[in-house]
Amino acid sequence: MVGEGLKEVTRRVPEDEPPPLPENAKLKSIGKPVSRLDGVEKVTGRARYTFDVQLPGMLWGKWIVSPLPHARIKSIDTSAVERAPGVRAVHVLERMLSAAQLRDPKAEKNNRYLTVRYAGQPIAAIAADTPRAAEAAAKLLKVEYEPLPHVTGIEEAMRENAPLVFPGPTEQPATAGGGGAPPGLPQKGNVRGPDTKPRGVGPRGDVAQGFRESDVVVEAEYRTQVQTHVPMETHGIVADWRDEGLTLYASTQYIGSIRDEAAEYFDLPKNKIRVISEFTGGGFGAKYGIGNFGLLAIHLSRKARAPVRMMLDRRDEHISGGNRPNSIQRLKLGARRDGTLVALQVQAYGSGGVAGGAGVGFAHSTLYSCPNVHVEQYDVFTNTGPCAAFRAPGQAQGMFALEQAMDELAEKLAMDPLALRAKLDVSGTDDSLARAHERRVGAERFGWNKRRPAGTDKGPIKRGIGVSQSQWLYLVHRNTACEVRVMGDGSVEAFSGAQDIGTGTRTILAQVVAEEFGLRAEEIGSHIGDSHYPAGPPSGGSRVSSSLTPAARNAAWRCARDLASRLAPVLDANAEDIVFAGGKVMVKGKNSLALPFREAVKKARIQEISHRAERRDDYEGYAAAGAEVNISRHGIGGVQFAEVEVDTETGIVKVVRVVAVHDCGRPINPKLTESQIFGGVIQGVSYALYEERHLDAASGHQLNTNVDQYKIVGSREVPNIQVILLEQLGAQSSTDARGIAEPANVATAAAVANAFYNATGKRIRTLPMTPANVLAALRA
Repeated sequence: MVGEGLKEVTRRVPEDEPPPLPENAKLKSIGKPVSRLDGVEKVTGRARYTFDVQLPGMLWGKWIVSPLPHARIKSIDTSAVERAPGVRAVHVLERMLSAAQLRDPKAEKNNRYLTVRYAGQPIAAIAADTPRAAEAAAKLLKVEYEPLPHVTGIEEAMRENAPLVFPGPTEQPATAGGGGAPPGLPQKGNVRGPDTKPRGVGPRGDVAQGFRESDVVVEAEYRTQVQTHVPMETHGIVADWRDEGLTLYASTQYIGSIRDEAAEYFDLPKNKIRVISEFTGGGFGAKYGIGNFGLLAIHLSRKARAPVRMMLDRRDEHISGGNRPNSIQRLKLGARRDGTLVALQVQAYGSGGVAGGAGVGFAHSTLYSCPNVHVEQYDVFTNTGPCAAFRAPGQAQGMFALEQAMDELAEKLAMDPLALRAKLDVSGTDDSLARAHERRVGAERFGWNKRRPAGTDKGPIKRGIGVSQSQWLYLVHRNTACEVRVMGDGSVEAFSGAQDIGTGTRTILAQVVAEEFGLRAEEIGSHIGDSHYPAGPPSGGSRVSSSLTPAARNAAWRCARDLASRLAPVLDANAEDIVFAGGKVMVKGKNSLALPFREAVKKARIQEISHRAERRDDYEGYAAAGAEVNISRHGIGGVQFAEVEVDTETGIVKVVRVVAVHDCGRPINPKLTESQIFGGVIQGVSYALYEERHLDAASGHQLNTNVDQYKIVGSREVPNIQVILLEQLGAQSSTDARGIAEPANVATAAAVANAFYNATGKRIRTLPMTPANVLAALRA
């Protein structure tokens, strides 16, 4: 932490990388609250999202979905659709993405059509001249179904005689956005698992012996709900198949995976595919792959020989766009009287519908010091839409249970919850050290010393405060590069295939490059969102800043040094004495030679200088290195305090105030970083209090496929949020930046739940905290 715990460390730095940066206070562009460079475009409507793309001759795509939750398709007749006015192409889907696949396809009766496994599953799609023509033609598709037994509830699906979602064991590899399920796990009925090594961390010690040695044991069951993604812009793509190649305009979190999947599924060379994502209207983990809608759009474009626009409507988005799985977690803690944690055991079941990957994160095995840990995580398949990665997949569910259990343990030990965490959160990693500081700073700013015993308030309206810690991975995407150019007129541009999902990637890219040239971020041309640019990282997992900014700085530094060498004879100076600062080119010790940057570059008579740099490995190496993603030995911390107000007569809970104390290495732009934390807190409050998918068990249909009955937090329900941001320099890369998207979401629901207990003296172990669940908890 800058100003606390400073120490000297030795790192091996490649010779062609720039020297370490000082703390942000000594920098001119990095670390400054620069406003979004594309802000004016967005507020004036000039920003072109995928939804806005209009191409000459563009057709309108409409997909047709199954009304049944489980069925075998006997026949599909497209003849009436093909004759319908305005219809230019029809395609029946022959492969299903986003869902688990049978390990042995022969386990299912052979059929030319896909088996329907959830209501709303896409069957076919139409491309027509107008949206109205597509809608009308969709009603003409004749599909003959053979209904099969279905199951939509997690507990019902776990029963021995439950209808089978899949007739045999399944597999689901991870995608670019995470998710998937570990290979080779046993599967009995609809239950697959256990996975005993979340994030590769296996069991340790002997939990049975640990519980025998424990003086205090806490044991409880926690439940969380299915949460759908609800981005402002739904999933969508515009596919334009031409003889010279395929162009895709996509609302995506990773143009790289869109290109790679299109190349694989359509047997095209990657250089024949261009993916463009100028702006994306939100993405929380589900907008990585090409999706079934993307496959259909490309097929239709190829058949019709015209561009095809395929955007999901809000109903389709809720059902097929991905969701956060629900969970049933049975958690048990054992400790000695002094607070030493002796044993931790978790058995968790979660349903991602027809997809795997419904775990509850890795915090149980990694956050607190404990010698005996055993975690079992199971997938339970149901005839419902597939889950997808969702802003700290699993970790938000797991932390809701773990951090409540820690508070309950503290109470049984008569310890302050912060004191217990300080005793147990001692791994020595960057995130652990950060949380120690965050607990102190946050407690002081929040007024933790004013916390009263649980249920102290008299009357029906009760107030309470609570705390939760956060933990997430420090990830680096290996295949990340950036190109920086200086043109003969003195303009500077940066290029990266990264995409901006609303977090400000354009702006931080410009800030990092501007720092090396002594310019303002507004003077840098920041170009992203095009697969023709150097490969960028996915926008997810809190990895963009950590992956992109070191590559950008390295490219800019090389470009600046190259420019200095070309300016040296013009200025009659040594290249190493040339400095770029304050919009000028100067020579050390010769202040009179200062020239405006553009004027100096023109004097050098260059056409263009260009340098490209790739993201190098962290100087300290990694805990785990994968083909695409590296996991640091360190992590990202965070501590959040919440104050709630509970109306014990109506069951309404209001989050009044949140103090969020977080670290992300070096904040490149504090304003944008705080915005990310605000968003995480707001989404966490929405998850804690409101959001929940409701299904009709008889039909398998979701009942609230809209943004009215699917309640999300509104402006009047957003608490007062105070962000405290720490600058932490770990000497890991040339910028020391890390991401921040996940941690604020991870801690929120647990902090609210602990505050609920402090207000009422009753534990609420079921999300969301709706009036019905609250009143049930108060009666318990």
